[in-house]
Amino acid sequence: MSSPSAVRSVTPARLATAQRRASRLRWAGVLAVVVGAHFIAAQWFERHRDTFKPVSPEHVPVQVALLKPERIETQAAGSPPPAKAAPAAPKRAARPRSEHVLTATQPGTKPLQTAATTDTASAPVEASAAASSVASSATGTAGSAANAAGQGNAPNAAPGVKFSVPPSGELQYDTFYNGVRNQPGTIHWSSDGRSYDMVVSVPLPFIGTFSYSSHGHVDAFGLAPDQYIEKRGRRGEDITTFHRDTKQIGFTRTPNTLPLQDGAQDRFSMVMQLASLVRGDPDAYQPGVTRQFFVTDNDSGEIWPIETIGDEAVHTDQGIVDARHFMRLPRREGDRRRIDVWLAPSLGWLPARLVQTEPNGTQIELVWRGKLAPPDANGANGSASSSGEDTSTTPPQPSVTDPGAGPEKP
Repeated sequence: MSSPSAVRSVTPARLATAQRRASRLRWAGVLAVVVGAHFIAAQWFERHRDTFKPVSPEHVPVQVALLKPERIETQAAGSPPPAKAAPAAPKRAARPRSEHVLTATQPGTKPLQTAATTDTASAPVEASAAASSVASSATGTAGSAANAAGQGNAPNAAPGVKFSVPPSGELQYDTFYNGVRNQPGTIHWSSDGRSYDMVVSVPLPFIGTFSYSSHGHVDAFGLAPDQYIEKRGRRGEDITTFHRDTKQIGFTRTPNTLPLQDGAQDRFSMVMQLASLVRGDPDAYQPGVTRQFFVTDNDSGEIWPIETIGDEAVHTDQGIVDARHFMRLPRREGDRRRIDVWLAPSLGWLPARLVQTEPNGTQIELVWRGKLAPPDANGANGSASSSGEDTSTTPPQPSVTDPGAGPEKP
């Protein structure tokens, strides 16, 4: 039997040893937790680091032109009143480009030119020339406005920018959320030249479908939204209304209103407005060219500078398609939200790819999943939803925004 003194002498040493062992275990556990947390954070950052990369300045071309909202060509061609057609008649003799239009629509072109340049013609010739002049002056004015930019002196006779609405179709896209493929999305696009309807649907896992709808008409500045509806998953709808009668933009998300500017767009009609402008005059959009759009969201509006980056290859499941890359520039210092659009000429300048990058790095991407039309297609390969029309090979065709436009120009 051990004595009490022996117990007292052994117990403190054992307690000290046990305490040291427990302390080591605690610190080892803390170290393991810290190392594990750092490892998990490193793995997560490695998988998502691409979304946090800032825009490299070397990839942004030098701005060479700034384009602001302007009247489109078809509206300006029909805007001059009949009274202003008479001064345009004498100028037509010095413009051979208009002669092609008159030859195609007015058989008596040569007698008209003789009457316009010879003051000593006989009375019967003058009478017939006067009758022909009234009919041909209006045709010549429309033709010259569509073909000779900047010829008119009066402001309302300016020909405006070329504009051609993309073909209607049910467009199919592969969708990606932070690089992970999800269910296919769609862009429903239809237009008869006077009105348009656009619905973008992007399904997202565990969240629901993001839906963006834009409905409106075509006016003197191109697409003119009447209503924009945004619905994200199970949340309620946010509606933006463009009140053309009061020139105000109203929201359901806020009681605030904005003045309605000419050429104002919503977030998705802007894409088709850009496509219509590029379809009308692709050569005008070279790298560095920037076009401004006034774009409304579901509670505000601001100027979006959209810059032409250049021609790039877009990889799809059906192959590679050449497209022109457009990017929204930062609107203010520290602006990390980005929108990139790739428009493909072989698809009738419809979007081949769209990427929206949120400030927190989240990316929503749409990539064309339909068949790819060959570069020399003539738009006869089926609907845009399956093969994509190629209307870029026929730039002189009349814009579909003007059903009453004249015949095709040579």
